[in-house]
Amino acid sequence: MSKKIGVLLAGCGVFDGSEIHEAVITLLAIDRAGAEAICIAPNIEQMQVVNHLTQKPVAEKRNVLVESARIARGKIRDLAHVSAADLDALVLPGGYGAAKNLSDFGIKGADATVQKEVQRILVELNAAGKPIGAICIAPATLTKALAHKHPEVTIGSDAGTADAIERMGGKHVHCTVEEIQVDHVNKLVTTPAYMLGPGIKDIALGIEKLVNQIVTMI
Repeated sequence: MSKKIGVLLAGCGVFDGSEIHEAVITLLAIDRAGAEAICIAPNIEQMQVVNHLTQKPVAEKRNVLVESARIARGKIRDLAHVSAADLDALVLPGGYGAAKNLSDFGIKGADATVQKEVQRILVELNAAGKPIGAICIAPATLTKALAHKHPEVTIGSDAGTADAIERMGGKHVHCTVEEIQVDHVNKLVTTPAYMLGPGIKDIALGIEKLVNQIVTMI
């Protein structure tokens, strides 16, 4: 029976949802590792909608679950109906949605609040001893959700974000784009991806290592 790895999406598109390259590379790496990806997303309204051509907000409303279904090719589950018992592990791709929809870290920084269903699933998985991976900016949301566990994570080398992670109770470790940071105590794996870039082949190296590490920890 294949290992089931949840992929927690936050919409569709780097500026207001999940970073599509990071999400797709995650799905590819899971498949190549012989595991099954279970796409999930919260059924909530996006914090904002951004025109990705102009990179400016627009007066629209979009739903995180509906938009995430684009990446999942329609096969996606409402996070509210998923528990830790349904998964062997979980991975959070990055993109601004991870810091706007899964939490409001992108607006409030260290004073952020994690979306309630996201908070629930992360705490449940951690309590069950199941591994969690987070990519790009997503480790900030992970840190806030598990602040009481003082997680060790990386977002690369951005000083402001690293400082906010430390103020939330985490420990930040500087990494290059192809590296992963493994918190063996809490079973967390993080990698910088597009927090550093520069290109898709570069971010793929770290994401593939992250997924493979997650699989070995299950």
